[in-house]
Amino acid sequence: MQSEAASGIVLIASAAIALAIANSNLAPTYFRTLETYVAGLSILHWINDALMALFFLLIGLEIKREFLDGELGSWSRRILPGVAALGGMVVPALIYLAVNAGTPGNLRGWAIPTATDIAFALGVLALLGPRVPVSLKVFLMALAIIDDLGAVTIIAFFYTEGLSAGWLAISLLILALLYGLNRGRITQLTPYLLLGAMLWFAVHESGVHATLAGVALAFMIPLRPTPGKPDDVTSPLHILEHRLQPWVAYIVVPLFGFANAGVALSGISLDAPGMEVPLGIAAGLFVGKQVGVFSFSWIAIRLGWADCPRDASFVQLYGVSALCGIGFTMSLFIGLLAFPGAPHLEAGVKLGVLAGSLCSALAGTLILLFAKREVAARTSPD
Repeated sequence: MQSEAASGIVLIASAAIALAIANSNLAPTYFRTLETYVAGLSILHWINDALMALFFLLIGLEIKREFLDGELGSWSRRILPGVAALGGMVVPALIYLAVNAGTPGNLRGWAIPTATDIAFALGVLALLGPRVPVSLKVFLMALAIIDDLGAVTIIAFFYTEGLSAGWLAISLLILALLYGLNRGRITQLTPYLLLGAMLWFAVHESGVHATLAGVALAFMIPLRPTPGKPDDVTSPLHILEHRLQPWVAYIVVPLFGFANAGVALSGISLDAPGMEVPLGIAAGLFVGKQVGVFSFSWIAIRLGWADCPRDASFVQLYGVSALCGIGFTMSLFIGLLAFPGAPHLEAGVKLGVLAGSLCSALAGTLILLFAKREVAARTSPD
């Protein structure tokens, strides 16, 4: 249940099943079920706004732990993955903007190819086993954490509109109460979670996307840094993270993938209106991510700002850079925020994310397999 490979495979399977159903005789039932209303919201809305708040809560917990008590605990450890994450956001965004320059209405989706899917990418690395140095797995994890922090920031600043001052004030009041619990050294999780549920509702009503309540709550969960014991299970943050991880990995994220990856492929052609969106996303993920992550990493290493990951070659670093183009979960999520109420563009987002992520997974895997054979050939005896 703790394996990145297993959770990544479940995510891939859920997306594949959704894609198959959306192109079968079951498609009407699939789409009708997602639009069924329960307690005032559609099932799709409950998945994307409520369940995904748990995903963002887990992301927030991971970000806080890594920065305070993990691999990103010092500036020297943050430099290489931080610079790489910056390149992995800037270059894909520029490629998307270049492809969609002639269609101003599409430019709102510039952030879609800037994200990396942690579970998916680490799942591929885990499947490769000892072919990939541990240092590269740590590098990818740290990069993805910083990438997620960037994605959360983008959502907060660029995809929030129509704010309600009253509900926003209530949200800030609840955050103040959570901060008071933290400063008061309250370690029981129950009051945090109860206030967190209230925070989700207030944020939902305020106009800020409700999933950001999960990140805000995570930052208020107490963590007692324990040098030499990064996996200390007595901290409330560690306890909550370990309890959430299997639920998010095996239920929340696969459900999100199943609900959002279904896109009908019939009638799609490259010259159809709106195809700039999937082309820009696919190019941004597949080309932009590997170019941005690798070039920025190479520059940082050459300038002496950081060292190349231990026991890793530049070819292997490039392979991991290609895997960063797997943007499935967060890219789909940002795409839904970028084009709400535009079914043809939402379908294009799904197509672009699926194509770019699949090509990136295949390319990264092949490069890393080739890099392993290259090393073996160079070191084998005559």
